[in-house]
Amino acid sequence: MSAVVLTLLAALCGLALGGASPALAHSALSGSDPAEGAVLASAPKQVTLTFTESVSFPDGSLRVLSPANDRVNPRPAQHADGKDNTAQVALQDDLAQGTYTVAWRVVSADGHPISGAFTFSIGKPSDTTVVVAKSPPDGTAAGRLYGFFRYLAYSGLALLVGAATFVLVCWPAASGIRPLRRLVVAGWATLMASTVALLLLRGPYEAGGSLSSAFDPSVLGRTLTGRSGIALTVRLVLLVLLALAAVLSRRTPLRPGVRIRLRFRLLGGPVLALALALTWAGAEHASAGIQVPLAIPVSVLHLLAMAVWLGGLITLLTSLRHRGSDNSEIPVAAITRFSALAFAAVVVLVGTGVYQSWRQVGSLAALTTTSYGRTLGLKVAAVVLLVCVAALSRRWTARLVGPASPGKTKPAAVVEVREVREVRVPQTVGAPSGRTGAGPGGKGAAPARTGPGDDDEPPAYDADAYRRRLRRTVAVEAVVGAAVLVISTMLTGTPPSRAATTTAAAPSGQEPDVKVIMVPFDMGTAKHQGTVQITLAPGRVGENTVEAVVFTQDGGISSVPELRLALTQVDQGIGPIDANLKSQKGYWATYDLQIPMAGEWKLDVTVRTTEIDQVTVSTDLRVTP
Repeated sequence: MSAVVLTLLAALCGLALGGASPALAHSALSGSDPAEGAVLASAPKQVTLTFTESVSFPDGSLRVLSPANDRVNPRPAQHADGKDNTAQVALQDDLAQGTYTVAWRVVSADGHPISGAFTFSIGKPSDTTVVVAKSPPDGTAAGRLYGFFRYLAYSGLALLVGAATFVLVCWPAASGIRPLRRLVVAGWATLMASTVALLLLRGPYEAGGSLSSAFDPSVLGRTLTGRSGIALTVRLVLLVLLALAAVLSRRTPLRPGVRIRLRFRLLGGPVLALALALTWAGAEHASAGIQVPLAIPVSVLHLLAMAVWLGGLITLLTSLRHRGSDNSEIPVAAITRFSALAFAAVVVLVGTGVYQSWRQVGSLAALTTTSYGRTLGLKVAAVVLLVCVAALSRRWTARLVGPASPGKTKPAAVVEVREVREVRVPQTVGAPSGRTGAGPGGKGAAPARTGPGDDDEPPAYDADAYRRRLRRTVAVEAVVGAAVLVISTMLTGTPPSRAATTTAAAPSGQEPDVKVIMVPFDMGTAKHQGTVQITLAPGRVGENTVEAVVFTQDGGISSVPELRLALTQVDQGIGPIDANLKSQKGYWATYDLQIPMAGEWKLDVTVRTTEIDQVTVSTDLRVTP
């Protein structure tokens, strides 16, 4: 393999690693019971999480930790009521008062792990010794290695499918050329090795475990029964069958040009390529979200078009630098066939890419307001640059097959233009002749030429110069294509705009999206003093959930006969707005309080402890947009 090809492959891997970011999943936590920041009068029997997509559970996927950092859920998680977008764990009996931490890590439908944590309290909030890691799900050593081998698998697929397609469709006689055979073998070996590594790393990647657990038989057994594990296993089987069929076909005593055709016909090359691509589409992003039956075949076409085009470019570079033992070069016909094939692949890439972008973005506004939309804009710019470079490559390809190419007969029109014809030119008697020389009779008119003269001779055809220019533009095209591939992998690691606009009830690894207000009250008599804890979620303009708990002076929960809450916007003359709190047997709550505008609000809290004892206290509340 030439140095240029090795450099290009190294650049591809380097760009992929340099541009890689932790893969964020397309699922999100949409609700929990108990809710984030809730203060409960009595201990719950279980904790239930609800997600926007179906999820699966690795080991230790859902843990409930006491204030002393003891685990209080004795059994692993399971789906609640058979719903595959939920996770539920039962809690042990006799839980003490205080703040509990729920730490979770699940695998979303598109194969990416997601994690987060939140707290709730029993009786009253307390200090906790729990420290939950806030690193991204892919931040472990296993996660980073898994990302590296995933990019390597894409590169291996592109090299295998692209090189084989180039030889089959564009240059069948090249099946005996060693550098091209090496490209096919290198693609197969890269894809095989990366698939084995992905299968071993899948378990610790999902569970956030150590690298040593990759060789744990129990972890590997669970991986093999999951969707991603099954897809990787099928990919391995397909690669093994491909190798066996290739070895058997080489023993067939056929000429090289016929052997490659028979080999692909026996293997069903297109069917095999479709099956390999399906092992990606059936277990990753296309398998989750909207329009899955359409998204999977579109993803397969997108992946195969990428492989045919990018792998074909690398094969074309190798072919342009190759000279046979007889100093022969790649025929011009093979270059033109690949030019047409690459154009078709780019058309498929653009068409399928537009659909996938719409599926993930969802709206025009999201193109500028979300990270996914901005990254997509960067990809579009890179694709425009790629099309411009590809146009130069097609230009030099056209020059190679132009009318001046060796071996082509000059068109008759050109021959006639360059013929010399004698014509009689009328002249005035005594006028000087236009050209000296003997014409008929010694002083007649000189022969006139039609068409261009000798000084207008077109430049000589230089095939070597055109090939050199084609090599340069194809190399640039391959590098820009590698950049497009890197940006595409960044998109797969960015939450789609549709998912980004989904508000999760408990954001992962962030501060609770709630406002907690402590309002002390004092009625001036014994046992009529305490604090009202008011929790607003999300504490912004629009619909809010309000939960209020009354604590006695010694920290216990007080069951008061009435608790009222009113909001007033003094500057704008709005209110008071009654929250209409309802008793929930231990605390007071409402789940549909509408706050119409942002700004400073006056919060009036009325506490009635007996039939005749009541007090109203006020505090300020800042509402964000």
